Amino acid sequence: MSICEPVGHRSSPATLIASAWSLGVRWIAVTCTGVRRMAVTRQEPMRESQVSNRGRGWGFVAPRLRGEGTAARRAWRGAYVRRLVIVDAAVAAFAALVGYLVRFGPVDATPSNVPFAIALAIPVVWVLAMTVARAYEQRFLWESPEEFRRVTAAAVLMLATVGTVSWAFQLDVARGFVVLALPLATALTVMARYVQRQVLHRTRRRGGNMQTTILVGHRGGVAALDEQLDREAFHGYRVIGCCLPAGQHGLGKDAFNGLPVLGDLTQVADVVKAYEVDTVAVLPCPELDGPTLRRLGWELEDTDAELLLAPAVTEIAGPRVRIRPVSGLPLLHVERPELRGIRRLTKEAFDRTSAVLGLIFLAPLLLGVALAIALTSRGSVFFRQERVGRDGRTFSMLKFRSMVVGADRMVDGLASDSDGNGVLFKKKVDPRVTRVGRVLRRYSIDELPQLINVVRGDMSLVGPRPPLQREVEQYGYDMRRRFLVKPGLTGLWQVSGRSDLSWDDSVRIDVRYVENWSLAFDFMILWKTAGAVLRGSGAY
Repeated sequence: MSICEPVGHRSSPATLIASAWSLGVRWIAVTCTGVRRMAVTRQEPMRESQVSNRGRGWGFVAPRLRGEGTAARRAWRGAYVRRLVIVDAAVAAFAALVGYLVRFGPVDATPSNVPFAIALAIPVVWVLAMTVARAYEQRFLWESPEEFRRVTAAAVLMLATVGTVSWAFQLDVARGFVVLALPLATALTVMARYVQRQVLHRTRRRGGNMQTTILVGHRGGVAALDEQLDREAFHGYRVIGCCLPAGQHGLGKDAFNGLPVLGDLTQVADVVKAYEVDTVAVLPCPELDGPTLRRLGWELEDTDAELLLAPAVTEIAGPRVRIRPVSGLPLLHVERPELRGIRRLTKEAFDRTSAVLGLIFLAPLLLGVALAIALTSRGSVFFRQERVGRDGRTFSMLKFRSMVVGADRMVDGLASDSDGNGVLFKKKVDPRVTRVGRVLRRYSIDELPQLINVVRGDMSLVGPRPPLQREVEQYGYDMRRRFLVKPGLTGLWQVSGRSDLSWDDSVRIDVRYVENWSLAFDFMILWKTAGAVLRGSGAY
């Protein structure tokens, strides 16, 4: 509403909602600018001297973010939550505007009607619903899909509340407006939160908004977790050192795996206080039994450090793990993986229906690729190869031919110069690949004919990578778990680095998928596949 507008003039409801939306956008812009300035001021990356000092053993001075302690390093969290509240309110106002305009049109109307009042109240009620669903609690933000589940739960709660209140008080609520505005607000909120999470992850990869971390346990577990946290820096843990059992210090007096040894298992709390550590990650260790861990938790209560415990069964998580009291003790129950029944039938139906629709939608692209292969190199358009599927059964897998004819018979001559991980044969610069094939492999277009395998029932849209028989012969016991499910056109392996992964990482990722399979997990992998294909990392 303009300042010069006559007092007696009445704006339309759409104008008032649009004005509120405009003010919300300006508020977001100012807030985000302030948050960025604060992050630059308070959260500087480590100095080069600090990085080079990593690995000097007992004389090492643990690196800290410059001049700041735990409270300052976590200051960005409050700003992040405030930004979530503002953006949630803004997208709810936008959804209300769209719903109102679609249902009632941009006409002058009395701003006292019930739909208009509901439209104005939606941003406030939306934020309240998020608060009730605990969608602003920091423990559910940044990493876990629990944040998005809580947003969806808040939307369902709000829709049920609106329906119940309108029925109880016989309010004249336009169903078309509510049915459009609330789902739109839910979709926009999820998208906005996903974008903000990706911005945070990018900041962490550059060294900002990190939490200093020490690892506690035996050498093997500490080394593995250190490598994983370093590889996935977007989780926000910067490892500054470790605490090992007293008998293991002599094995690496100066450093261990590039990590300074800051103390033994009895000195964890002292190390946390001395270096103002933000997070303590404890790995399974016989020296750290129940009573010892309980005392460590008590000692850390006097600090700001968070305590993380890595369970012995590290690849099992989510709905399969529940803590239940048994005989007065909180025991961790691990349910069986749900690989059969209605969930499996649902996955089969979704796979085949999506594959058929994908073949129809991608038909022009598939025909164009087939023509390009036929015109640029000698041989068949398709390449067929025997792969091992569910329950160890073999099937003929289809791909667009990206190599010269007879490329599979040339493997033995190139095996000594493999860029793979010891089991998988890969070459970053493979002389067998054709010109068109380089483009196809770079963007995984050569894999699209496997949609036919999905329709046939040999493969799934999401699953472990389909292996060759010679690879299966080298499998250990753990890797055979992958045969409980169908191999996939895409999977956790493809979105986690593909050919750049070590063999141990490949085993861990495949086992994690089988142990924790769910439809939501599949949808998450499908969503990430697009980004992995565009980046092309590990595709060779």
